[in-house]
Amino acid sequence: MPLSADRPVYVSPTDMESLLASIAATVSDPNAGLFGPGSITWRVNRESAVFLGAGRAALLQLAHPWVMAALADHSSVLHQPIARFHNTFRIVFTMVFGSLGQATAAARFLHELHTRIRGDLREPAGRWPRGTRYQANEIGALRWVYATLVESAVMGYECAVGPLTGTECEQYYAESRAFAALFGIPASALPADWAAFAEYNRQMHASNELAVTGAARDYAARLMAGAGSWLRPPAWFRALTAAWLPAPLRTGFFPEFGMADQHAAEVATRRLPHIYRHIPASFRSVGPWQEACARLIHRQPGALTRINNRFWIGEPFLPFAEDK
Repeated sequence: MPLSADRPVYVSPTDMESLLASIAATVSDPNAGLFGPGSITWRVNRESAVFLGAGRAALLQLAHPWVMAALADHSSVLHQPIARFHNTFRIVFTMVFGSLGQATAAARFLHELHTRIRGDLREPAGRWPRGTRYQANEIGALRWVYATLVESAVMGYECAVGPLTGTECEQYYAESRAFAALFGIPASALPADWAAFAEYNRQMHASNELAVTGAARDYAARLMAGAGSWLRPPAWFRALTAAWLPAPLRTGFFPEFGMADQHAAEVATRRLPHIYRHIPASFRSVGPWQEACARLIHRQPGALTRINNRFWIGEPFLPFAEDK
């Protein structure tokens, strides 16, 4: 699969509606959403451990000049890491754990938001010359954001919970293709299977599609320092995030990364599974999954679930509920 096309391909409203109709046709229980309780997507993403990969996903996205420029030109959340965290997980968890109506409403909301995000690169980066026109609803850029979320979630899960089998990775990726459609990415633009997906990521990591600009490095430093919030990520989390980046991008984002940081990441990797196993299930499971389980038995989520939701998505309930 080529990393990019000579001419960018954009997702139109008609394209978006066609994709949503195609995935809706595959859903047997709209109340369970696109995946449901028997899916490996729910099994992986219900774990708080997916947060371990959140920093990596965010930095990999910043390494794409189009994504970096869009965030710098059209958003203030890079100065508000908690808001960025909530905004990302609010949309992602609604797509994963919401009903079919909620998931497709989140997809339409995101597509409409992206139609207003466009501009010109202020500086050259990688293969992109200064003045390159960017737009958020471009399939190549969307595919990269999707890929960072899928791959990083698996890494976080495997670090704390345990490795997935080859068959489970294949199933997880196959299910994620519906998740990609919610971003506006057609199946024809995706790698065929898990092995091809891993190869796509390796090619991207080594390509000039990505570049750590000075602005990206500055925003990453703020993000890793918890700028704009009272929460500061611990040193082991910053070390683990850096260690999980491909070497060229690690050097770009963390030029001072050294033996002590590598040791901190290795210690965290050894200790996290033991610590994670002793966390109560009510805290290991993210609030949106708990809300989805309550919805399936026609109950309102309890107080603890609403508090859990506030941590993950900044609100007591998943958005776009049909009865609201």
